[in-house]
Amino acid sequence: MKWTRDFGLTMRMLLTSFLLLIVYLIFLGVLYALGFPFEFLLVVAAGMAFLQYFFSDKLVLWSTGTRIVAEDEYPELHRMIEGLAVRAGLPKPQVGVMPSPVPNAFATGRSPSHAVVAVTDSIMRMLTREELEAVLAHEMAHVKNRDMLTLTMASFLSMLAFLIMRNWFFMSLFGGGNRDNNMGALILVYVVSIVVWLVSTLLTRALSRYREFAADRGSAELTDNPRALISALKKISGRMDYIPAEKKQEVEGANAFFIIPALSGNTLMELFSTHPSLEKRVAALEDLAAGAP
Repeated sequence: MKWTRDFGLTMRMLLTSFLLLIVYLIFLGVLYALGFPFEFLLVVAAGMAFLQYFFSDKLVLWSTGTRIVAEDEYPELHRMIEGLAVRAGLPKPQVGVMPSPVPNAFATGRSPSHAVVAVTDSIMRMLTREELEAVLAHEMAHVKNRDMLTLTMASFLSMLAFLIMRNWFFMSLFGGGNRDNNMGALILVYVVSIVVWLVSTLLTRALSRYREFAADRGSAELTDNPRALISALKKISGRMDYIPAEKKQEVEGANAFFIIPALSGNTLMELFSTHPSLEKRVAALEDLAAGAP
């Protein structure tokens, strides 16, 4: 299989990454110019990024109740994932099943050799074989594109800014030195941290949405059947309207990983969406189905 690139999408991802880099350099420059002792928080943020990168898969599996399943338990699911892994030139990931009435799927893991592709038990009952394969191919595309690594790196200094925001009052109490000067500098750092956190969060979410488009394209190329993914996305999205809000709230913490987020309707996540709209995804897949580059 030839893994092609969407040039326009790639350029948008590169531009977003470049803007993130500029924001982070400005943020670090302001901290340095003010003489702010941010080394400890930098170490803490690095530690958080390390834990997120190396242990996020285990945390996601634990928090969602996903169980790694053997081939004799779900032989058809294993065969589909193994076939897609061969087509994508990847090692076969571990296979997980999540008990939930919310039809969904996700991939996690720090690298192709440490990946997990999981589905909910309800999605296997709802989709046809072709639709389920298209959904699994979307998740395999995430693995091939190393999206976990990309988004962890993109969110690193956003975590640092968030830590400064949360610990600003503590730092103001123990700043030492000239109290007035320190307080003025701390207030400026706090304001800059808010701006950096907001801008970097919006840019990271934009990057996440671009990664979803890329995974949709990868699914279409792995299966040579973009209409199967269109059908699957419409079914999953339509089913969400009938899922009780409390059931969607139970899994909202994993929405960034899901193929379609399970929004309960009373969360700010809709303002900072990690996924493009269904309409835009379907339009992009329709273009692929029509033979557009």
